Amino acid sequence: MTGWGRFQGYNIASLRKDIISGTIVGVIAIPLGMAFAIASGVKPEYGIYTTIVAGILISLFGGSKFQIGGPTGAFIPILFAIAMEYGYENLLIAGMMAGVILVVMGLLRLGVLIKFIPKPVTIGFTAGIAVIIFTGQIGNFLGLKGIKRHEAFIDNMKELGMHISTVNLYSVLTAAICFAVVVLGLRFAPKVPGSLVGLLCASVVAALFFSGKVTTIGSAYGDIPNTLPSFHFPVITWERIRHLLRPAFVIAMLGAIESLLSAVVADGMSGSRHNSNRELIGQGIANIAAPMFGGIPATGAIARTATNIRSGAASPLSGVIHGVVVFLILLLFAPYASSIPLAAMAPILMVVAWNMSERKQFLQLLKLGTGDSLVLAITFLLTVFADLTVAVEVGLVLAVILFVKRMGETHLVAKVLPDPASVKVAAHMVTDSHDCPQIGIYNVEGPLFFGAAYRFNDTMPELGPGQAKLIILRMGKVPFIDTTGEANLAELVKQLQADGGKLMITGAQPQPYDLLKRTGLYDKIGAEHFFDHTGDAINAALGMIHTDRCAGCRHAAFRECGALSGMEEVPGRGVLKGRKPAVAGKLSSGIQ
Repeated sequence: MTGWGRFQGYNIASLRKDIISGTIVGVIAIPLGMAFAIASGVKPEYGIYTTIVAGILISLFGGSKFQIGGPTGAFIPILFAIAMEYGYENLLIAGMMAGVILVVMGLLRLGVLIKFIPKPVTIGFTAGIAVIIFTGQIGNFLGLKGIKRHEAFIDNMKELGMHISTVNLYSVLTAAICFAVVVLGLRFAPKVPGSLVGLLCASVVAALFFSGKVTTIGSAYGDIPNTLPSFHFPVITWERIRHLLRPAFVIAMLGAIESLLSAVVADGMSGSRHNSNRELIGQGIANIAAPMFGGIPATGAIARTATNIRSGAASPLSGVIHGVVVFLILLLFAPYASSIPLAAMAPILMVVAWNMSERKQFLQLLKLGTGDSLVLAITFLLTVFADLTVAVEVGLVLAVILFVKRMGETHLVAKVLPDPASVKVAAHMVTDSHDCPQIGIYNVEGPLFFGAAYRFNDTMPELGPGQAKLIILRMGKVPFIDTTGEANLAELVKQLQADGGKLMITGAQPQPYDLLKRTGLYDKIGAEHFFDHTGDAINAALGMIHTDRCAGCRHAAFRECGALSGMEEVPGRGVLKGRKPAVAGKLSSGIQ
């Protein structure tokens, strides 16, 4: 559903639902926006600016009816690393560049490609991000002093160990209060914004009973202004673009994956259908605009989108209202946010990390002990101990290698040989010592591509003196051929023709047939050597040979090649069985 069609049938009742749901999600988004910004290494107000600007634009221009956009936990490791290495100004530029990339992806209709990212890769890096977020909040939870944040996971763990003696019991108590309220709220009052209530309760307790004994947003980052920053367009140069291209691409890819995953979740909950390409364009527009107001990169937020739907949202207007509500709260209550303890925000992010960890699916995939388990484990470990970019790149490469290996293993070349005991012609692997001296019939099954090339070469017969001169390839079960597979066939044709033989192909499917015609191999084989049915190919082959050369055949059923005319195909089994013999050199029309 796109454009104004998303507002079809809209009325006053729908507006009332959108106001309620937008207000609820807006209230929830405020603590999350600040927490995500702090964890990303920037000031908390930047998370609020992102929620307002990006949240409104994603709802207006995106392709999902109920998507709520803004800063998310998935971005934390990426944004923190970029902010540490390149600085805040360059982080804004990278976000704008990512927005341009997303718009281009949407215009090129690449949204569907995101769906092909393997599940072990997405679960692996999501679980890795969750670990980074959770462990990154241990210092705030315990109120440790002198903690310095590093890009590397190991360095951060060492930092915690070095400063564990500086635990602040007031911070622990503050964090415990917030954590208890959030967890109890999720269990007994799921419709109540537990993160906000927990934050308020912990902040009030800290202010009343141990003021000045815990670190607050104000003491760490200064007061939060109660207005949006003035419009500012970052200074962009070609040198900066070149320097930031890789982090911008990572932001764009992660944003695309997260937003489309969130849109799919929204479809499942609401019964609607999102437009993936339009969603990418909307995400791109939002990420281009947000940095001009100090906002960090944004994407679809699964938890807030789900809350939006459960709260009764009727249209994208609820997302716009959510951004407006955040803006109004910023205007009215920003000074009070400066008193929020950092320890009170730590449990909120820890719960977010726990919920996004995909722990059940992670363990389920890991227990399988398959190639997918290996991809999952490596992606997860690289996300935690290296970085997300390397993890996704390696995970995708491994997934592709495993896919190629699996597809290659499905490729089978088998020879059709007679069984004198049952008068059947059954499929045997071509390494079988039995053979017909003049005609070789082979079943080829599975895609013939670069991953299966070695199997095709290993299982096809050796050509030369004393070998079959007429090879019939039954290719009805070959759905796809690439140029490597075509080259294998071309080599077979070359060897056969050099030895005075011919290749015949039966049952070629549209894609292989079209490729062979476009490469010219069709003409080299000869149009007269392509057949719809195996029986027609055998009839043609029998007409090309002298039956007295069959005297050396080890099987009575082949003693005169005309015996083949008494064979018909068993449907779905890829074998030929005996039936009443026809006239030698002729073949019953029963063969397909």
